[in-house]
Amino acid sequence: MAEWKLPVESYKGKIVEVSLGKGAREVKVGGENVFAFNQTFDEGTWPNPPKLALEIWDKEPVGWSEGILKVYGDSVKDPAKWVKKAIEELNPDLIFFYLLSTDPLEENRSPEEAAKVVKEAYEAGGGVPFIVYGTGNDAKDPQVLSKVAEALKGENLLLGPALKEDYEPLAQAAKDNGHCLSAQAPMDINLQKELNVKISRVISRDRIVMDPLAPCVGVGLEYGFSIFERQKHAAISFGDEMMQMPMIANFSFDVWKTKEAKENEKMGIMWEELTGITYLLAGANILVVRHPEAFKKLKGFIEKFNM
Repeated sequence: MAEWKLPVESYKGKIVEVSLGKGAREVKVGGENVFAFNQTFDEGTWPNPPKLALEIWDKEPVGWSEGILKVYGDSVKDPAKWVKKAIEELNPDLIFFYLLSTDPLEENRSPEEAAKVVKEAYEAGGGVPFIVYGTGNDAKDPQVLSKVAEALKGENLLLGPALKEDYEPLAQAAKDNGHCLSAQAPMDINLQKELNVKISRVISRDRIVMDPLAPCVGVGLEYGFSIFERQKHAAISFGDEMMQMPMIANFSFDVWKTKEAKENEKMGIMWEELTGITYLLAGANILVVRHPEAFKKLKGFIEKFNM
């Protein structure tokens, strides 16, 4: 009787490898030609494990849970000190730096001020790669992120989000100053591909990361999962070059806005952890995490499964 062998799939597509940061702390994402966790069945390789980015704001946070503030202490009053503390305590792969104070409807911090804050925080981080996000305001973000790109020229940041309304100045700023760009489409594969095509006319595919939006548990997680998974299928199974960029799952902000997380910190940690694991299963290459405990659990999960 012939020995039964586990059927092995092979795929014609491969995710583009994107490098963020430089030097000893450079981070590489993408490069896989297989679906998440299937590398254990010899169907392909996943050379760069998913990376974790800690969420940090450019201003003192309000309403954050006691467990987070207990870890960071008074450092949250100064973004540069906060970044340094976060790296000392948790050693993240990346820092996700949110420029919330630039929102025209709130503090409306100037592009010059924002660039100064980012530069100080980046220098305090000792070379840990930065993801720098604006507020999604298509009028203000290009001004802010262009100044940030100039202030940290050559440091290979990931800037975003680039939307269909403002991708041109952001892509040009990334190209001129040696950075990468996060392409954000509203949970629609066709719109994501269209945006990727447009941005790739300005910068190369190995400088683009996709941000399909990542709703959390209780706020559309199932649909978010399906978008991530279908985009990975388009890239790997069907070899669509314009869908072969790595994906970032930025869900932490929404997790901690939910009623459950606000009322019960333990529930919030579970909400964040479950959301993160779901997007790992869907093929995310970068997770944005807020709570230190959720960060530790997700880091352990990635290491346990040798992703």
